Amino acid sequence: MVLELYNIGLVVVGIALFGVAVLPRFVSDRAISLPIFFVVLGLLAFGLPIGLPPPDPLEQGTTTEHLSEIGVIVALMGVGLKIDRLPGLRAWASTWRLLAITMPLSIVGAALLGWWLGLVVPTAILLGACIAPTDPVLASEVQVRGPGMGTEEESLEEAAGKQDEVRFALTSEAGLNDGLAFPFTNMAIAIALFGLAPGNWVGAWLLVDFGYRIVVGVVVGVVLGYLTARAVFATEPDTPVAESVQGLEAIAGTLLVYGATEIVGGYGFIAVFVAALMIRNYERSHEYNRSLHEVSEFAEQVMMALIMLFFGGAIAGGLLEPLTLPALVAAVVIVFVVRPLAGLVGFLGFDRDPVERATIAFFGVRGIGSFYYLAYGLNHAAFPGADLLWAIVGAVVLISIVVHGITATPAVRWLEARAS
Repeated sequence: MVLELYNIGLVVVGIALFGVAVLPRFVSDRAISLPIFFVVLGLLAFGLPIGLPPPDPLEQGTTTEHLSEIGVIVALMGVGLKIDRLPGLRAWASTWRLLAITMPLSIVGAALLGWWLGLVVPTAILLGACIAPTDPVLASEVQVRGPGMGTEEESLEEAAGKQDEVRFALTSEAGLNDGLAFPFTNMAIAIALFGLAPGNWVGAWLLVDFGYRIVVGVVVGVVLGYLTARAVFATEPDTPVAESVQGLEAIAGTLLVYGATEIVGGYGFIAVFVAALMIRNYERSHEYNRSLHEVSEFAEQVMMALIMLFFGGAIAGGLLEPLTLPALVAAVVIVFVVRPLAGLVGFLGFDRDPVERATIAFFGVRGIGSFYYLAYGLNHAAFPGADLLWAIVGAVVLISIVVHGITATPAVRWLEARAS
């Protein structure tokens, strides 16, 4: 029986990987996204009477945390490697607004909805923290297309102008807010462990979670990103074996940077994205940038397919059963009201086309990062209502996958046609 389940599992995973390879040929120009297919495959594979036990993120919390963790860090490297715009306060103004205004407002809005549902304070804050990060994996349709637009000879304005603001803002936001959601997740954990009294936790939280770990993540990302870039671009792959593994440094660098940063207590998500930016800008016009990005994107798509497959399986296993009507309303409001409204507030006074601002505000795709933070939080403290929390987050991600997946391609095409 165990052997049969193993073989059935191989068939299901094989179908998923086959889909990663073949489906982009048919759906890349249509109003649908790949994650929808893999969620449906998971629903069928784990819902049909073929013997596969559906995954349970509550019972398999550690596995869920680590699987989603790998999915996020691989995607963060890919996101950083395809951004051509040079980092800067003015050039990244849309990003800073999304991080400093939109993200905190989204956390507060979702936490208030959780409190309205009757969740205790730490659980409500964890809900806000979980839905805070926009997803670097599931939002590929609205992200920048890849490296190669900028060259060393271009000015900042020229390089910035070649990646339109909608795609750039959503890409850079997804790259950074995955790491910046950590302090708020740790706040929820601290309150769950030590109570609401600020004197019990706020000092250590500000010093360590909001200070030390962010700084260390940035510093380690800069240093290891620079060293990785020097190693990558020091020589050319001029042998058959070297050519066969072109771009593998992207995966190696992802694991190295993330692991090293976590060892010294920093936020690995931030470090990986910063390191990717360092690598991308070390030799901006070098053709090897494309090889790095292609390998990273391949690994990202594989992880996306597997995680969405298991997400569909978890839904088949009853992940959404605790969802009440008010909780479903809250999930819908998070997607259609909280994020768009917070996005519009974040762009007040920003000198861009109102249609572009509205598009950026709407496409706050939620996904694998939300799974990671929820699993991480539940693995580090006891939160009442954990099953309802998983149901709400699962509903938010499912709605986001369907709604944003269907509307992304038409919206971006319309914007590009409008701009031209």
